[in-house]
Parts: sequence; C-alpha cells; structure tokens
Amino acid sequence: MAFDPGSLTYDEKGLVPVIAQEAGTGEVLMLAWMNAEAVARTLETGRVTYWSRSRADFWVKGETSGHVQELVEMRVDCDRDCLLVVVNQTGPACHTNRKSCFYTALREGEEVEIMRPME
Repeated sequence: MAFDPGSLTYDEKGLVPVIAQEAGTGEVLMLAWMNAEAVARTLETGRVTYWSRSRADFWVKGETSGHVQELVEMRVDCDRDCLLVVVNQTGPACHTNRKSCFYTALREGEEVEIMRPME
C-alpha cells in the first residue's frame, strides 16, 4: 500500500512533530516539524527536509552546515500524529554544534550539561 502524507494527523498549523534518531546508535538527536510537503520531499530525496516554524520555509538538514541527515527509514506512530526518522547523521545534529539537541539532563533538581560541543 502506497503511503499518503495526507493520511497523517497534523496540528492546526498543518505540522507534525518529527523525532530524529541516529541509525547506528539509536541516540535521539533532535525534534523538529514537517508539513505534508516536507514529508513527501524527504521520502522522494532521502535528505531529511523539515519545516522551519521561525522562517516559515523548508529546511533541508545540512544544506548550509554540511551536517546532513540521510534518511534510513521513516516511521509513523500508532496515532499517526508523530514521525520518527531514522537517519545517518553527518556531524552534529544540534545548532549548538553538539551531536544531539538533548544535551542537558535534569539531575536532583539541577540542570547538568552532559554533552560538550563537537570539536
């Protein structure tokens, strides 16, 4: 059965949250947003394409930074309102130059930086 991006449940702005996960390690890299066209573009090109809410435009991960996300597999959650993209990540995924955007842990009520920027 062919996948239809329109079959997903989008929010009132036409967006669905997308979790990016490193294929080799299973590490969660980031959370971003896609609209139906970004989903279609990602599936067509194999380059993960998000929708930038701040710029109101498409954002192909790595297009300017070189920190590319190559799609390995896209997965739809049980409610069809969230996506998981399993990727091969080149370089850091986070704009802070860290491997993951999830570099702050909450431990005993304190924020602790658990990941330094990549060299």
